[in-house]
Amino acid sequence: MDLADLTFVGITHHHSDHNADLGTLLHLAWCDSLRTPVEVRGPRPLDEMMEAFFRFSDADVSTRIADEGRPPFRGLVRHAEVHQAGVVFEDDLVRISAARVEHPPMDAFAYRIDTADRSFVISGDTAPSEALIDLARGADVLVHEAIHLPSIEASVARSNGTRLREHLIDSHTSVDDLGRIATAAGVGTLVVSHLVPADAALPDEDWIGPARRTFSGEVLLAHDFRVI
Repeated sequence: MDLADLTFVGITHHHSDHNADLGTLLHLAWCDSLRTPVEVRGPRPLDEMMEAFFRFSDADVSTRIADEGRPPFRGLVRHAEVHQAGVVFEDDLVRISAARVEHPPMDAFAYRIDTADRSFVISGDTAPSEALIDLARGADVLVHEAIHLPSIEASVARSNGTRLREHLIDSHTSVDDLGRIATAAGVGTLVVSHLVPADAALPDEDWIGPARRTFSGEVLLAHDFRVI
């Protein structure tokens, strides 16, 4: 997408694989051709992070404003923390709502994007969550994270053993639960995404097959650049 078209960024939680380069994305959009505000939402400490990035980038920003006549960077980034469920952004094209999900010990949110003709829900990282089911009710597409429990032992062995195993089990959703969640929410399509462990050499069926046993809708496996 053209960075000048960026209008909203939603951060689900602050693990590094979910917020990496947030400031840089916004900064480079501004360095390119961004001239309209971008709304940024996410759990705490989003405000602290953005203010730190403004300080970090001040020398570059000040120079470009003086030398290139660019508008103030800070004025184009409208950030606000999400503390509870509800609508976090709305314009003429979309309404974006958030719900708190289960990804201890992090504050974590899922997002629902409603347009005039379709609706999409992105789970973020979460264990099975009734709040997510409520958020996703009747949506056209649910993009939900997944963990393949039999395959986590290699990742556990490379790290902190029992502690990591407990975190993975407590903070993610087994492939065996995905169909039940999609059925309870009444969605049209389930997209299995954010695969844990990412390096598991599993056939696609191991990720999507269990959901098909308890969900009658379409089940797809997420791939980079796949269009739904």
